[in-house]
Amino acid sequence: MSMVKHIGFGSGDLAQNLIYQTVAQYLLIFYTNVYGLSAAAAAVMFLIVRLVDVVWDPLVGAFVDKRNPKIGKYRAYLVLGGIPLTGFAILCFWNGFSGSLLYAYITYVGLSMCYTLVNVPYGALNASLTRDTEEITKLTSVRMFMANIGGLAVAYGIPIIVKALSPDGKINSAESANAWFITMSIYAVIGLVLLIFCFTQTKEKVVMDAAETAKVKVSDLWVEFKRNKPLRVIAFFFITAFAMMAIGNSAGSYYMIYNVQAPDALPYFAALGSIPAFIFLPMVPAIKRWVGKKNMFYIFLTVAILGMAMLYVISVIPALQSQLWLVLVAQFIKSTGVIVATGYMWALIPEVISYGEYTSGKRISGIVNALTGIFFKAGMALGGVVPGFVLAFVKFDETNATTQSAFAQQGILWLVAVIPAILLIVAMFVISKYELSDDAIDEINKKIGDRQLQ
Repeated sequence: MSMVKHIGFGSGDLAQNLIYQTVAQYLLIFYTNVYGLSAAAAAVMFLIVRLVDVVWDPLVGAFVDKRNPKIGKYRAYLVLGGIPLTGFAILCFWNGFSGSLLYAYITYVGLSMCYTLVNVPYGALNASLTRDTEEITKLTSVRMFMANIGGLAVAYGIPIIVKALSPDGKINSAESANAWFITMSIYAVIGLVLLIFCFTQTKEKVVMDAAETAKVKVSDLWVEFKRNKPLRVIAFFFITAFAMMAIGNSAGSYYMIYNVQAPDALPYFAALGSIPAFIFLPMVPAIKRWVGKKNMFYIFLTVAILGMAMLYVISVIPALQSQLWLVLVAQFIKSTGVIVATGYMWALIPEVISYGEYTSGKRISGIVNALTGIFFKAGMALGGVVPGFVLAFVKFDETNATTQSAFAQQGILWLVAVIPAILLIVAMFVISKYELSDDAIDEINKKIGDRQLQ
């Protein structure tokens, strides 16, 4: 597969991250400080939207597995879902109904449903391009590399653009509302263009035949979950990993503004959440061959925990609190571990799909990606609910754009370092239960190929 095709596939994740990362990192602070919702109301809304996803995601998974659009079984939805996704992303950051909880619910539910309509087929697209484990590793590495370009564009670019367009030069005040709307409009439209490019550069090669497609039903999700142990492991890893990322990302803005007291350094802090990707993700295939799949997870999850411990120590020792460079170093270390560990987990999904096909005879890529989508969004739900309730518990003052109480600052520190570190320890335990080695997957794919020739 050519590099252009790899980049074309990866552009789909770049596009989605222009929206997903903006929501993950900035929607909570937009809702509380710009739009006018309380932290508790936002937390409840994030939870309810994720509960809607629990019903919606398997319906989408079964829907895309049962159908074969002429323009592509899975890639068709990059366009069909991408257009409404763009619209809802823009509307989520519109302040026309400032403070209206109903409007926030409608737009955020719409955004989440359209995101599923793009993300589930896109996840299934990976497994439909090839069975080759080495090629899947390369595709995943390029995909994660480009996803982090999107993350960097959001982390570094969003606060700079919003600040430049805001009348008061702030990103966390009511006066910045129009700046947020314009910025999200730019990012969402660019995302749609990238989704269309991904559509033009990909083509499914490994899909179910018509007879298999006709048998797909929503209940296959739960059947597959019960009989596919590697899938269960990945599902629970997704919960802990995405909860960790969502909590840390959503708290990052608060941490730099209120704890570090360096709002101007927020773009650099946020950018360091993506920059390690450009250094380490190209090395992932070689690292995996050198230390093995599971050891790679252990090593980089440990590195992430070390970075979080550094952030905590820096924040509680008075002599270190003014050392911004130490904060940035700790963020780089933390992000290095998070990016490699959570980036490579996407390469495991085609493995569990092949395992399921080998044991059941059905290659239900959409269903499997819907299931992982449920758990990934469960993690996102924790990422939205936990910060909101923690901020409410520590009496965070949404009306104050510059300072918070010592207790509120402590709560923000819990969100940035303590809770994510605990989740990563859980993630280490979960991934220790994953049993599919590269040799085992190669043998499974060979047997599936032999079976199809008979």
